[in-house]
Amino acid sequence: MQTSRADHRAALGARGEQLAVDHLTAAGLTVLDRNWRCARGELDVVAREGDALVFCEVKTRSGTRYGTPLEAVTPAKQARLKQLARWWLDAHDEHAVVLRFDVVGVLVVAGRATVSHLRGAF
Repeated sequence: MQTSRADHRAALGARGEQLAVDHLTAAGLTVLDRNWRCARGELDVVAREGDALVFCEVKTRSGTRYGTPLEAVTPAKQARLKQLARWWLDAHDEHAVVLRFDVVGVLVVAGRATVSHLRGAF
């Protein structure tokens, strides 16, 4: 059976997200939710770090031909993530002094992964 490009991308994304979650938990964050979906989109990871509720966008790439993973979170994507965070808050009984938006970039080249975590990215 032949693997499609979509299957490869899905597997790469799933690997990147797991690496991102491993990185976040190793850094002391507590993951509250993963892949939360509503009619208008998805939040990759919602976590808590002390008094902060952290909404993390995970971007995984297999190269930098189209930019780094961190560069993939455009201003339009940032605005959509902020709206998704509002809807997540409306749907959950979680409160925080600080709301923070992080980006975790995972670059996988030749099977080796590099994880970058940009706190307070936007």
